[in-house]
Amino acid sequence: MFTNWRKKKSEQSVKSDMLNKQRRYDSLVRALHKDIFRYAFWLCGDKQVAEDITQETFLRAWKSLDSLKDEKAAKAWLITILRRENARRFERKQFDYSDVEQDTLADSYSPSTEEHAEQYLIRRHISRLEPEYREPLVLQIIGGFSGDEIAEMLELNRNTVMTRLFRARNQLKDALESAEIRGQSNG
Repeated sequence: MFTNWRKKKSEQSVKSDMLNKQRRYDSLVRALHKDIFRYAFWLCGDKQVAEDITQETFLRAWKSLDSLKDEKAAKAWLITILRRENARRFERKQFDYSDVEQDTLADSYSPSTEEHAEQYLIRRHISRLEPEYREPLVLQIIGGFSGDEIAEMLELNRNTVMTRLFRARNQLKDALESAEIRGQSNG
């Protein structure tokens, strides 16, 4: 009879643990799904791929949810998982390069409104930054992360991150000013 009671108590404990994990996971998804998807979209530029990467990120998060000790670090933790998941995508994929230049493909989109045109222009210039500058900038702009958080995620020194952010902003500013000057001379 005592072992039967212990077995029931153990089963109740397991059910309670599973419910707690499910609640934690659900609240994590509700709170951060949009941010994680937005960052994934910035990384790959394709809605379906971003959805896949986001889904894989949350699947991996579920599997290792017990390793998340500090709830305040959840967003950075998920971004780290997402970056690794995105890298896995390239490890698995064999690229078939064609003779078509990538700039031609990227420029085929034509925005319909002035606002979309500005967003497209900014996005295009950000995508042309070297990855070492682009990634910290996107983490700051899209993810809202601080220099310290970005340094931890990218496994870099904080000063290195701050320098890269400064250079990224300057390069982006120069590119946008150059585009504006070209636009004025064409108009």
